[in-house]
Amino acid sequence: MQEKENVLRILQEAKDAIKNNDSIKLKLLSNQTNNTASLTQDPDNIAVAVVVYSISKIIERTEYRELPGWKDFYKIITSAIDNSINAIKKNDDAKLKENLVAIRNAVSKLSGKLKEYIQDVFRKAQINKASKIYEHGISMEQTANLLGVTLFELATYSGQKPETSEVSLTHTLDVKTRLKTAMDLFK
Repeated sequence: MQEKENVLRILQEAKDAIKNNDSIKLKLLSNQTNNTASLTQDPDNIAVAVVVYSISKIIERTEYRELPGWKDFYKIITSAIDNSINAIKKNDDAKLKENLVAIRNAVSKLSGKLKEYIQDVFRKAQINKASKIYEHGISMEQTANLLGVTLFELATYSGQKPETSEVSLTHTLDVKTRLKTAMDLFK
């Protein structure tokens, strides 16, 4: 694995973000990992980017927490994150890979709608991260191979994205609304 200190930091911060249900922080962490993955094309960095992004998408969908199997799934992912952190500290790349796979395989222990939803999230996360790596100048074919997506999926997703890849995670108010809000404060 390349950039171990960076991945360790990202997983530690991801652990806190998961506990705080902070999906935005998880997305930002995933993007940081994605930048490293684009430069190094290291499969472990790519796996971390996909896993952290997938978890962000799962955490933001609060309705999942009401479905059967959620508690077990949550325990598996938090335990696997802890184990991944310990594996990096011990320089045990094999254990790290095993734990990243455990997060992906946690889906197989689910059933019903939750299983379908989370499988879909992981698949879309792979395509999303592939698109981000492709934006960094890696060939489409190489990117598709690195992330295990088809060229068609990557091309379709990349073709649908807006011109700018930096989409704001916040929504700002127009000037008129901000001015009215400020004036209301002084009433």
